[in-house]
Amino acid sequence: MRGTVPVGRVAGVRIGLHWSVVGIVALVAVGLAAYQLPLALPGHSLLAYAVTGVSTAVLLVCSLLAHELAHAIVARRNSLVVEGITLWLLGGLARLRSEARSAGVELRVAVVGPATSAGLALVFGALAWVVSRLGIDDLVVAALTYLALLNALLAVFNLVPAAPLDGGRVLRAALWMWRGDRFKAAVWSARAGLGLGYLLIAAGFAQLIVRGGEGLWWVLLGLFIANVAFAEERQARVGMALAGVLVRDVMSHPVETVDGRTTVAEFLGCEHGHASFPVRGEDGGIDGLVTLRRIRRLAAGDQPRTTLREAACPVQRVPTATAEEPLAAVLPQLSDSTDGRILVFDEGHLVGIVSPSDISRAAAEHGLHIGVPAAGQPTAVRQPPPNWWYPGQQRPR
Repeated sequence: MRGTVPVGRVAGVRIGLHWSVVGIVALVAVGLAAYQLPLALPGHSLLAYAVTGVSTAVLLVCSLLAHELAHAIVARRNSLVVEGITLWLLGGLARLRSEARSAGVELRVAVVGPATSAGLALVFGALAWVVSRLGIDDLVVAALTYLALLNALLAVFNLVPAAPLDGGRVLRAALWMWRGDRFKAAVWSARAGLGLGYLLIAAGFAQLIVRGGEGLWWVLLGLFIANVAFAEERQARVGMALAGVLVRDVMSHPVETVDGRTTVAEFLGCEHGHASFPVRGEDGGIDGLVTLRRIRRLAAGDQPRTTLREAACPVQRVPTATAEEPLAAVLPQLSDSTDGRILVFDEGHLVGIVSPSDISRAAAEHGLHIGVPAAGQPTAVRQPPPNWWYPGQQRPR
């Protein structure tokens, strides 16, 4: 997500704040300090209302972070690769670079977030009760009660059985256990998400007509849910089309690599038959991946002194797979990849590379036309297989 500022790591997970997270703080702080608290608890100073509002908003953001951290920690304990967590206007996103290998893992990762929010609701509720019994300022009691209610609402709302909410993941895991097909389960979960998104949009517009600007939040939330659910359904349909296809069936090999010490100017001065190249380090290992698109963005004056290693995407950020993995299982890794390639390793040795055109050809053989951008989710449209590649031509990558 563009506009995200990294703020560090918690439990080994990278945390980022999108600029729009300021919206959460502003909405909650202003709503409490300027409207709700003065109406419910009159007689306090403007400073007291402001401090209470801002403190509550910050604690709410921390609650959202705890919810997403729970997802990330459980995912890592179940051998899933966690890219990081981003907090933004509509809450938080824990980004996973790999898919759950079983319905049980999917269920555990999904349930722990709402469970954490429910636990926080109980904690804040208990604190509000204790503070009230001790006779401490009623603004503190109100803030703790508000946080308890919001965390309870977050837990309940996230359990609605519709993707991309946690309840949608629970539904997908349950259908996966029942029917034994993860992709069909994902399609039904995504369709439920589309229905929820459209319902929220309709309710938001109705509220906008009746009560003014209060419905805007529901419209934004509905649009987000519908867009993500639509993308998940497309990805699931791609997975269904590629069921049974292994990475080794589509990867290009052998792979032409380049020396990382070569300058960009020297590299561009030679003819190349591909658009992407793994970069070799001094020890012969793979340090990263460089694409013509990436290096051509460099200013002409920087090309003679910039090496391919410096211009390349580090290997830690490049999607990787083994030759025997199902292709559909590694496709989600492309969603956060700026270069849109998957490097294939066998016991630490590079044995192949998968490009968007490789994926498109594999899908076309199964009657599905997909476009896989350099970065982003695959898109899918059913149609008769086109003539993608003629024997004897060099396969693009």
